[in-house]
Amino acid sequence: MRIGEIAALAGVTRRTVRHYHHLGLFPEPERLPNGYRDYGLQHAVALARIRRLTELGLGLAEVRDVLADDAGRELAEVLAELDADLARQEAAIGERRARLAELIKQAQEGRLPAEGPVSPELAGLFGALAPSESPMAAKDRAHLALLDTIVAPEQRDRLFAALRPLAEDPETSGRVHELYERLDALEDADVDDPRIGPLGDELAASMPDALLDLMADGPRNVDDSFGAAFLADFAPAQGAVVRRMLAVLNARVEARR
Repeated sequence: MRIGEIAALAGVTRRTVRHYHHLGLFPEPERLPNGYRDYGLQHAVALARIRRLTELGLGLAEVRDVLADDAGRELAEVLAELDADLARQEAAIGERRARLAELIKQAQEGRLPAEGPVSPELAGLFGALAPSESPMAAKDRAHLALLDTIVAPEQRDRLFAALRPLAEDPETSGRVHELYERLDALEDADVDDPRIGPLGDELAASMPDALLDLMADGPRNVDDSFGAAFLADFAPAQGAVVRRMLAVLNARVEARR
């Protein structure tokens, strides 16, 4: 048989056969005087087995190991590993489908955050926040959605739990909204505006002690590339307020050591 014939017989392409030859996975047959490869039935048997193994999900390196073990021991081990991997994938898919079901339910009930999808922890925090038309409140939510993605799950859960009192206590929540409005008012202000220092101090004073505990366990430098990008996302005077707030919070953390 020619290469096209054995490829068609095994249900693969000529390119696949040549690739297997190149990898040493499928030995090349003797060539005829005219230079063409001459495949026999046993070549078809071997090629069909490779196809069956790859259809199970084995990688080509694993297929090579299986083919090198005539007793079948390697195959048993590889299949067991593959089954365990599929079980992990199945569990992960189940978790993702459960998460999607919750998001679909939120969307149908009009509860899906504009920043969604977000973690259930952040969705709960957003749900506890009173509605606000403040541009600074919207920016704060966007920043929280970013942290929801990039922060390790354990730190993320601690962060949102620390911020939850700001949303759930009506008096505190009202105070936060007032601070948002005062930040909004600084959008076009100069960086030497006299309102910057007092507002930064008040923002720091509004932060719960649980947030200080979290800051004490992690990096607090705002002068790295992420910190610079974070501060640059604010108008200059607003960024100065945030920098003042962080400086005060860092001082509180150090004072507690």
